[in-house]
Amino acid sequence: MNTPPLPHVTGGAVPAAEVTRFLRSSGMTIDELMLALIPEAQKFALPPISNFFVGAVALATSGSLYFGANFEFVGQALSFTVHGEQAATAHAISCGEIGMQMLAVSAAPCGYCRQFLYELTTASTLVILLPKTPPAFLTSLIPDAFGPADLNVTAALMSPQSHGMTLPAAAGDPVVQAALKAANASYAPYTFDFSGVAFKTKDGKIFTGSVAEDAAFNPSMSPLEAAVVSLVISGGKTYADIVDAVLVEMADSKAGQADATRAALEAITSVPLRAFEVHPHPNKKKKKKE
Repeated sequence: MNTPPLPHVTGGAVPAAEVTRFLRSSGMTIDELMLALIPEAQKFALPPISNFFVGAVALATSGSLYFGANFEFVGQALSFTVHGEQAATAHAISCGEIGMQMLAVSAAPCGYCRQFLYELTTASTLVILLPKTPPAFLTSLIPDAFGPADLNVTAALMSPQSHGMTLPAAAGDPVVQAALKAANASYAPYTFDFSGVAFKTKDGKIFTGSVAEDAAFNPSMSPLEAAVVSLVISGGKTYADIVDAVLVEMADSKAGQADATRAALEAITSVPLRAFEVHPHPNKKKKKKE
């Protein structure tokens, strides 16, 4: 039997309405569609070190689909690697999603990714799809898990964030303001070191990423990594398109992003990083101390 044409993909995503329309017309199940789209997601991968191309397709609670892929940075530590599952999550978050129902991946999630996914608001019900493998709940893949609840965090990753930081000195700079907006939407319940990165491209478009911390710390995703996902998957751009790069982060951060962001940025472009520090909104600072 011939596989029906796949739905139209824009910016590495398929809107919920298009997903519904396609499933009705094709007769495919959502599981079949997500697995069929994996090769399309893999096309976004940039793994110059491993040459192992990972594709991921996330079904958000809204019903929309979001692609993810892996990214590696030559000359930098392997810890800078963006995993496909992380990329799909960051992609969904950047589009305002607040939960994930299912995640289809080209290969079984590594332990690092299982820990990262356990940070999600919907971790307890998240279903993992793999080619030629029965669906499985994430919780069955990470028994005796350590997560946000163990550190008394109730608003998990993908819950809306708003930190109220301002940067009046750069009010007229749209790239800085975009990075500030990303920092205000970032997820950092363990350090409170909110941060965001913004890239401007040759055509004037701006792509952003926010830090996404993890209870186990190491699987945390940096704002630059999230911005790369936005640039390449959402924007369809290349590193050569970057003409400006901005980091906005909390002043006196315990887990600062400046050095790591500069290091990773140097692996993909000669554009220098502009870094800005902000102070927390008084109400947020008070909440942190309580």
